Amino acid sequence: MNKDVVPVQVRGILPANSGCAVFIGNDEKVFVIQVENTMGWIIGNFLKETPKDRPLTHDLMNSIFKGFGISVERVIISDLKNATYFARLILQQQNELGKKLVEIDARPSDCIALAAAQKRPIFVASALFEQVEDMSEVLAKINEQGESGESGEAGEQSEEV
Repeated sequence: MNKDVVPVQVRGILPANSGCAVFIGNDEKVFVIQVENTMGWIIGNFLKETPKDRPLTHDLMNSIFKGFGISVERVIISDLKNATYFARLILQQQNELGKKLVEIDARPSDCIALAAAQKRPIFVASALFEQVEDMSEVLAKINEQGESGESGEAGEQSEEV
């Protein structure tokens, strides 16, 4: 992996007014990607390895991938345009003919969910990582509120994953 990307992880998921705030980052910086409530729930369940009664869409995708010998190689959150994040899903297929990589444009929320399901790495383009606002202190305050038991909607609903 070259220096054009920065490794990150999901650092937290918090319900927000317009869906869920997914905190993505590393020890240097954390930023937020807003996703739909359902996607926040799905990502959280994959990270916590919560069993489901029936497969959901991302479970179906993983089953199809498995059936064709495809795995998520990595995810790259690549760009931010007009307040919308863009991502690339890098898939690998290994079979008797060799190894093939395919890069697909996808929503960051779907990419993060699939990476969480398969325990695969998430990266952010270095230029984008430098550009995003650091939300490390906000996440730290939310986690402190949750740990101290202070009343407050954000602290009580915060999930450290």
